[in-house]
Amino acid sequence: MNRTDDRLFPVLLICAQAVVWPGAPLVRGAVPAPMMASLLVAALVAGVVTAALALRRTRPVATLVVVAAACALGAGPLPAGATAVLGTAGVALALFTVATEHDAFTAVLCVVALAVWQLLQGISLHGLSDRDGLDLVLTALLYAAACGAGLLVRRTRRARRAAEHLLKRAESERHRLPAVERRRMERELHDVSAHHLTAVVVTAGAALGLRDRRPELAEEALEFAVETGREVTRALGAVRAPAPSRGDVPAPEERLLDLVAGFRRLDQQVDCEIDALPDGAVAEAAYGIVREALTNVARYAPGAHTRVLCRYGDTRTDVVVTSTTPTAGAVAHGAGLGGGRGQGFLRSRAREAGGTVHSGPTAEGGWEVRAVLPGRTATTVEPPAPRTYRVAQVVAAAGLVLQPLLPVLVIRAEETSSATGVSAGVFFALLAAGQAVALLWLRRAPRTAYGMLLGLALLWPVAMTVGNYSGPVLLPPALSLLATCAALAREPTRTPTPRKGRGVVSKDGSAATGAPDERGSDQLPPALGHVATLLLTVLVHAAAATTAVLDRGTAAPLWTVIAGTTVGATLTGTAAHLAGRRRTRRRQADRRAHDERLAAWTEEAVRDAWTERRRIASGLETTVLARTADMVTEAEAGRLDATATRAREALAAMRTLLDTVREGETGAELRPQPTLQALDLLAHQLRATGRDIEIRLTDRVPERLPTAVDLAAYRAAETVLAAGGEEPAMLELDVDNDTLTLTATGVPRAADSAVRERLTTRVAALGGTVTTGPQGTVRLRLPLAVAQDTPDSEERHR
Repeated sequence: MNRTDDRLFPVLLICAQAVVWPGAPLVRGAVPAPMMASLLVAALVAGVVTAALALRRTRPVATLVVVAAACALGAGPLPAGATAVLGTAGVALALFTVATEHDAFTAVLCVVALAVWQLLQGISLHGLSDRDGLDLVLTALLYAAACGAGLLVRRTRRARRAAEHLLKRAESERHRLPAVERRRMERELHDVSAHHLTAVVVTAGAALGLRDRRPELAEEALEFAVETGREVTRALGAVRAPAPSRGDVPAPEERLLDLVAGFRRLDQQVDCEIDALPDGAVAEAAYGIVREALTNVARYAPGAHTRVLCRYGDTRTDVVVTSTTPTAGAVAHGAGLGGGRGQGFLRSRAREAGGTVHSGPTAEGGWEVRAVLPGRTATTVEPPAPRTYRVAQVVAAAGLVLQPLLPVLVIRAEETSSATGVSAGVFFALLAAGQAVALLWLRRAPRTAYGMLLGLALLWPVAMTVGNYSGPVLLPPALSLLATCAALAREPTRTPTPRKGRGVVSKDGSAATGAPDERGSDQLPPALGHVATLLLTVLVHAAAATTAVLDRGTAAPLWTVIAGTTVGATLTGTAAHLAGRRRTRRRQADRRAHDERLAAWTEEAVRDAWTERRRIASGLETTVLARTADMVTEAEAGRLDATATRAREALAAMRTLLDTVREGETGAELRPQPTLQALDLLAHQLRATGRDIEIRLTDRVPERLPTAVDLAAYRAAETVLAAGGEEPAMLELDVDNDTLTLTATGVPRAADSAVRERLTTRVAALGGTVTTGPQGTVRLRLPLAVAQDTPDSEERHR
């Protein structure tokens, strides 16, 4: 929000205040005697409040203090209502801004301090029993509502920023995954050519050279060629289809530990504390920052003691490299080797990962590089406030609350009553506090919370009678209805998780879904529960309002009172329920759009990386593997010369393939569909966006599956894993009785109707089944004998 919008609300408040006072008294002709003096004081108060509210986003807490103090100072000499709008809506706006701009502790502390200050002010002037005290209850409710709305807006903004950051992170990984896969295959192919094939060429050449003097070397060379050829075949098969588990690739923390070990071999004193990191941009940025920092230490401070710290948390990842002063007499041989671009590279790495980096000297004369990168939840990094700051906040609030001078100086003195009865306001405050506690328990135990709210609603007429309440008769029942309406507007956002449901897909594509089992839980059924709750709310609140009106006494007929209270409760409750449903649909639509974009980018990243893998693998199949198979055949036949020739041809083909790895991309029309052999790419992409994914394949899963089953199984796995939230998820694949079973755990969103419909579509043509269980468990079964591959279908797939 810009500065023009910040000034708009204070101007509207001044206009509303001018209508209330002095506009309304002037229209009625009730002009106070010292009109000019009152107008001058009102103008001064309004000017201070407007100036403070215009700057509320830069200094929210200071704005709240200034607005409250100005309204309290103006309440003394001005007539009643002269600061009514500014003292209520103005303070509420300031509290709302505090809640949106500061943390929850600061916002709640401001609300409690302001409410207690006004309570102590009222007690010191009027005692406990002269007034109904309902104005204090209304003020506290207004402050609590403003604070709650501000915290809700703050949480919504944080969630939106986190979602945007996650999408940005996924888009970055989408462009990065094909390059990562290309580098992985290039690295592993190089290892195969550098170690296995080169060893065969060298061994065969040596045996040929020593054939006359040491003929036994020829037999050993042939055996070595056969074993190595078979090992090359196995290694190249692993390159084409690596396992999706994490164990076959070096973890990011292992790479960091190897990096530290390499600098220790250069006589650098390096200590490290490194947490486990997920694959992706965060791990790459952390590795690059640590490598650059350790390189600078080796260049400019050789022999200095260095400490590497890498902490991976829920909301942030801290990477700190701290070095002490270099040892006396150490010569920095690499001081002039730097190009002066290291700091820029550090900042660019951190910025690309969504974080920041700072470097500078330490108090002890050393150097420190500190980077803050996103954590596993991809939320905005916010450092926690120190404990001394919290203590200072509490002390300042206590000082403002307990100071006795302001109420005595600015409020007109009135005689304090000596009555001993307790006012209705005390009972109202207790009932409001009970309803607030019930709202806090709404998500955890909705039935219990609704029972508390409706039970307390029946006590408001009793409090009116016991406390001798003489104000508007419908105001207390309306306050009790307000809390229940807040629950009705909030409860539909909760999506109940079914304990057990089953969907079976027949061969004609139809799906049968069982009803969720909610017995023994404290959850309301989604459809009938809302209707029953709304009807019960109308009955209870209509009865409470009718009781209050009849107890006060009225000349209206009984049926008129009952009809009026019932219609009012029905309209209010229905409006709250519909508002909650609309908010729920909007949030679900936003989440659905976010998930669709994330799934689309994940699918595109995997397809691009799979295209790279198939492009390189096709070269392996037509050149290297064929030459390697010929080498094994010649070695088994005992022809050493031909074995050496085939080994050289395989090595030359491998080097040619390595040279062409980085050449052009495959056309979009030729991109193959991913199969289960692309599960490692899917897991890598999801882990790179902060998800904790584990994929396991049992030994009973064959290497080759029918094409239709292979494609459908991968699509189902992609749909299930993409539907998961922030919980750790695991996917296990097994084959039993000619049936492929996919079991996913930790994916609660997979029980949603949209996800179930997509899964049903995936397995409909194959006669499979979809089963959902408790705690986000989904099980899919696909028969392997549903369709056998023909050469034409296999060729189309390839």
